[in-house]
Amino acid sequence: MSTASPPRTARHAAAAPTGRRSPAATVLALGWLGAAVVVGLWWQDTGSVVGTADWLIGAGRIAGLLSGYCCALLVLLMARIPTLEQGVGSDRVARWHAMAGRYTVCLLVAHITLVLWGYAVQAHSGVVGEAWTVAFTYPDMIKGTIGGLLLLVVGAVSVRAVRRKVRYETWYYLHLLTYVAIFLAFWHQLALGAEFAGNEPARVLWYALYLSAAAAVLWFRLLVPLRQNLRHGLRVHTVVRESPDVVSVVVRGERLPELAARPGQFFRWRFLAPGLWWTASPYSLSAAPRPGMLRITVKEVGAHSAALARLRPGTRIWAEGPYGALTADRRTRQKVLLLAGGVGVTPLRALFESLPARPGDLTLIYRARSEADLALRDELESIAAARGARLQFALNTPDGRRPVLTARGLRAALPDIELHDVYLCGPPGLMRMAYDALREAGVPSSRIHHESFEL
Repeated sequence: MSTASPPRTARHAAAAPTGRRSPAATVLALGWLGAAVVVGLWWQDTGSVVGTADWLIGAGRIAGLLSGYCCALLVLLMARIPTLEQGVGSDRVARWHAMAGRYTVCLLVAHITLVLWGYAVQAHSGVVGEAWTVAFTYPDMIKGTIGGLLLLVVGAVSVRAVRRKVRYETWYYLHLLTYVAIFLAFWHQLALGAEFAGNEPARVLWYALYLSAAAAVLWFRLLVPLRQNLRHGLRVHTVVRESPDVVSVVVRGERLPELAARPGQFFRWRFLAPGLWWTASPYSLSAAPRPGMLRITVKEVGAHSAALARLRPGTRIWAEGPYGALTADRRTRQKVLLLAGGVGVTPLRALFESLPARPGDLTLIYRARSEADLALRDELESIAAARGARLQFALNTPDGRRPVLTARGLRAALPDIELHDVYLCGPPGLMRMAYDALREAGVPSSRIHHESFEL
């Protein structure tokens, strides 16, 4: 049996749903406002545009400015700022980062192509010759060239088809070259950007943008985790086999309530053991945090996750977090459905234990292949009995057929499903199927809460 036991029912008196608004719309609006300000820099500095060369160079300058702006956004989205990671949601921030990366690379290619083409038209020369002249005679152009090439390499490795063939660790450490590329490109922008020549307010604005991004990375990715891990001293306490391919790792530490971790959230865990220290993996809490104890539950899907079963008590852990917005704050209704698939049950198990609800208002549907694959089953049944909550298992039939999630089936299980908030966690295919069925059953998209890291 696992270490974490269900809490007393008395702790779960029904509370009014909070339904806190996500700051996503505000963050997006600020991002687009910043882009408009950047275009305004070009507009303010540009006189009349006459002839093909001017049009090409002008378009190239706009693309270059916007590419530089996107570079700063990329860094901010990589900084793991709590307002974004916990308010907007780590999955959405990851998608924004990927989208900003695509914009950055496309704008960079447009900048290089249009500017060189415009210079070539202006000088009545070939594009290749003009590229050579620009690269080796313009100030800080070598830095810009190297930075641009590094960004293109990172962009190429991040293409989904390529990334699937590259080891995660290779992709991750190549991705860190983004910082080097942006550092080099910054000086190129100030040296050759016509918008910054003799325009002190514009230079101050650009410095402020990039220094803010650098400070966010330094603080939230280096100093905060360093202080957090030195202060809390996380170590493996026990490792428990939950099912044939699922284990729970119980973690002990000092002053853990200071972390303010919440059910539904996750940490990025780096186990300081041979073969594991070089990878930080995101695993959700599978039980509500206790004083001095956290727990994660992990399915063996590769060499790294399989090695967790062999962790020894006392192994040091470097953890960053908590992250994620799949918490009670998203709830807007008294009735809640938790819909889990496979090991996606882990954050929902923590919510099943902790969400305030009256008897009969909380339901968990757990999809798995067989009874042997029902991780944490004993705990789930104990929680359901103690809280008067509903628990249903959706298993494959004896001949291996998987039950299909449909609007009709969901309505049969919960006739008033449209009055529920729904939390989803599981494999991407199941989540897409569940989302479509829920929408057909009448659940508004604003009340379907999920986090997915499939970019």
